[in-house]
Amino acid sequence: MDPRNTPGYRMHRALTKLDRLEAAGLDEADRERIETARTHLQNVSLLSHPERQEEAAVHAES
Repeated sequence: MDPRNTPGYRMHRALTKLDRLEAAGLDEADRERIETARTHLQNVSLLSHPERQEEAAVHAES
């Protein structure tokens, strides 16, 4: 099986693409949609990989 054909990889790629978008040229509604999508992908990633919740908590505290 191709390792790129996994849900985790696809979530990572989607999140990476959202992070690379240039938000400066977008209107407020589009920026809000991008932020919402980014948040949803991060939450799904944490649900899929519970060990990352601990990492997220450590980064949030620092």
